Amino acid sequence: MTAPQLDGDRVPSRAPAPSDLSVTIVDGYVDEPAHFGVPPYISTYPRFTAGALVDAGVPESGITYHTIDELRDDRRKWADVADADLLVYVGGMTVPGKYVGGTPAEPDEVRELAWTADGVTLLGGPVRFGVGDENAGAQEMQRDDLDYDFVAMGDVEAAAYDLVEAGLEGFGNRIREYDEVSRWSSLGAFVVEQHPNHPDYLIAELETSRGCAYRCSFCTEPLYGDPDFRTAPDVVSEVDALSDRGVRHFRLGRQADILAFGGDGEAPNPDALRQLYGGIRDVAPDLETLHLDNMNPVTITDYPEASRAAIRVIAEHNTAGDTAAFGLESADPAVREENNLLVSAEECLEAVRVVNEEAGWRPDDERGTRLPKLLPGINLVHGLQGETEDTFAHNREFLEDVMEEGLMLRRVNIRQVMAFEGTEMAETGADLAREHKKEFQRYKREVRETVDRPMLERVMPTGTVLPDVHLEYHEDGTTFGRQLGTYPILVGVPGERELGRSIDVTVVDWGYRSVTGVPFPLDVNGASMDELVAIPGVGKGTAGDIIVNRPYGSTEEAGETAGVDLSRFATVRTPERAD
Repeated sequence: MTAPQLDGDRVPSRAPAPSDLSVTIVDGYVDEPAHFGVPPYISTYPRFTAGALVDAGVPESGITYHTIDELRDDRRKWADVADADLLVYVGGMTVPGKYVGGTPAEPDEVRELAWTADGVTLLGGPVRFGVGDENAGAQEMQRDDLDYDFVAMGDVEAAAYDLVEAGLEGFGNRIREYDEVSRWSSLGAFVVEQHPNHPDYLIAELETSRGCAYRCSFCTEPLYGDPDFRTAPDVVSEVDALSDRGVRHFRLGRQADILAFGGDGEAPNPDALRQLYGGIRDVAPDLETLHLDNMNPVTITDYPEASRAAIRVIAEHNTAGDTAAFGLESADPAVREENNLLVSAEECLEAVRVVNEEAGWRPDDERGTRLPKLLPGINLVHGLQGETEDTFAHNREFLEDVMEEGLMLRRVNIRQVMAFEGTEMAETGADLAREHKKEFQRYKREVRETVDRPMLERVMPTGTVLPDVHLEYHEDGTTFGRQLGTYPILVGVPGERELGRSIDVTVVDWGYRSVTGVPFPLDVNGASMDELVAIPGVGKGTAGDIIVNRPYGSTEEAGETAGVDLSRFATVRTPERAD
């Protein structure tokens, strides 16, 4: 598709040299099946785009990066949009959900950016713009130019490079090559320093491949074509550059199947994964998070021994609490057949067993119980072709089998399908999501009650320590926060604490999608009534007794007063040590 041309009065008679250009990149956030960029994540799009601009001759000092939330919070920063020679907007949601760390840009906001800009404007990213309800149901989307001069129908980073090369007068839509990415990924690392979450609460999404060998009816990832893989040294070099810029949290999230890395697109290559993970550890020895996202369960059942070896490599090098998202999508055989789904319920159950066996162990830590190194997560999609009321029964049966076998899942993600132009779902115009809405809501509630809460108790038993929980917001006298990583659990801590800092927390109770925790270790001599009451076995009366008899010289002494073993949760700071 030919790129739209600039209006005649907008084309500079003599474009500035690349070294004289000022460029503003606005990140409206992305959420794709294999790519996440809502804070605290930063996606590859703005980083690769910045690297492409530098490769085209624009100096780092000429490139400004803002998130859409920054612009909402401070109208003065809109001057960077107005004054730039080139405005590049990146964003778009294909699997929108509910977000805490940021709010994706709405179409009207994206259009206002174009109206504000005095320079040339370029828009790019995934196929959908704006934010939606995670249960909005199936809907068709198409890209709108939103009053931008240029719309990148291929890769926005390639468009930015070509546009600068052409003196801001046009470009040919194209897909970037991995030899370009090998340069742009490292050259663009500098923009992370301009992210408002940098450096402490920012996780960089890393791409290992793009595209998918399979053709599930609803998924947008095959629109990128067959799998195309980066090399391990290329990804490691990017991590090295990001680490030099202060990033300590990384997620290998941009791929359809991490097990396929370095192979033929289907079979695992444990040696390539060892080169990848070992290389990352070598260049970023002080990293605090190394997680992944997508793992295809059919790879595990088709190549069981190689998959086991690959999973062991991952668990050796990753950080605890990691999640491998499994795309079961549906346990209903009829739905599987009609939508080209890859794995049966029985095969997925076997894959869950394998990950539990090879990576479900907890690292030793003298400070307390830790999360398992790597657990599977299950994605279930509703509204697919062939769905009937029996589909919900099939899914419930699968989850019941997991529970009965004592296996662990990090999460169960239930959502309704969104149909996009170019997928089979869009072509058939299926609207089963609305047809089964009431059954869907009832079934989702049942899963929350019978699976989610008991599974959280299984994965995070009382006394599990969650280090570095970043405190994000207050609600009803409770402070809520999350760790950085893949699908972090929401943690509620009694009391209103200072936001924006991180604390270690120990788990004391569970909800359906969250846990309650108290600071770890809890100082018995300084703990509040609410914190003490939260400890299992300590009611209001006992908590009152503990407070009345303070201070204590030891945890054992406090435990005798409470009649409860407090050693898993608490410590004692004497008045002399408190200062």
